Amino acid sequence: MEKGLITGDTLFIGDVGRPDLAQHVIEDLTQEKLAGYLFDSLRNKIMPLSDDLIVYPNHGAGSACGKNMSKETTDTLGNQKKVNYALNPNLTKEQFIVEILTGLTPPPSYFPKNVLMNIGGYESLENIMNKAKSPLSPKEFELIANETRALVLDTRDAADFAKGFIPNSINIGLNGNFAQWVGEMIKDIKQEILLVTDKSKEEESIIRLSRVGYDGTIGFLDGGFDAWKSAGKEFDTVSRITPEALQEQLKEGKVLVIDVRKNSEYLSQHLECAINIPLNVINDHLSEFPKNVPFVLHCAAGYRSMVAASILETKRLG
Repeated sequence: MEKGLITGDTLFIGDVGRPDLAQHVIEDLTQEKLAGYLFDSLRNKIMPLSDDLIVYPNHGAGSACGKNMSKETTDTLGNQKKVNYALNPNLTKEQFIVEILTGLTPPPSYFPKNVLMNIGGYESLENIMNKAKSPLSPKEFELIANETRALVLDTRDAADFAKGFIPNSINIGLNGNFAQWVGEMIKDIKQEILLVTDKSKEEESIIRLSRVGYDGTIGFLDGGFDAWKSAGKEFDTVSRITPEALQEQLKEGKVLVIDVRKNSEYLSQHLECAINIPLNVINDHLSEFPKNVPFVLHCAAGYRSMVAASILETKRLG
């Protein structure tokens, strides 16, 4: 007896897949054509199925693969037929295409590269793990970091990173939208990567990088940041500020606030004095960050602002 439906990136809870992610990767493949293919798949393959089936999608709220995903992870197909805007049976194909394409934000830059990898093939996870699971002492780690173009990626939580981190490392924490921000902030999908992680999080970091096509991990710091610190190696810190302390500094006119949330979040609600430089475009706006004036980076929960802080530190702007 049929129980459920694994819908991948076709049907989500409250949404459907984006038809613009693979456009132009193959000649004449436009987002309009892909939206039409999506309409055919939904109408001819999914909507005729039983209402009792449980829908199991690949992604949920926060993923860049849709524009309006629910925080719920499963639902019945019957209920989705009632509440999912894309399954409205009254929409013509032309109306569906307009509806699906309206309101799409630019996709992360790694998406087209992933499409090409899926078409052309990729290295096995076993080979990737054999190459990446190389524990390095602080001395070895420093030597390789200095002698290669490897990026030092620290996957610890923002609060731990702030207390101490290896100079020129970038913080993108596992406990957040890790894949999305790796894809946004590391432009070269072939980039060699050296990892700094929490204890026992090395393998998870390697696998989650590989899931979005970043197969260039060449080793990790054995013992994590504690080993680096114990070895007497140089490290940096980032200051964090409480809302109360920030309010006092704002009253005195001593600090500039830079909001790194999405523009839509900023327009919805923001501090009166804040300027908006979204994290995903920060590298294109480095000249707008003051060099001789104190500033505070702000987001919703501290995750994105720490990513931004670590990038600015590597640019010697922080």
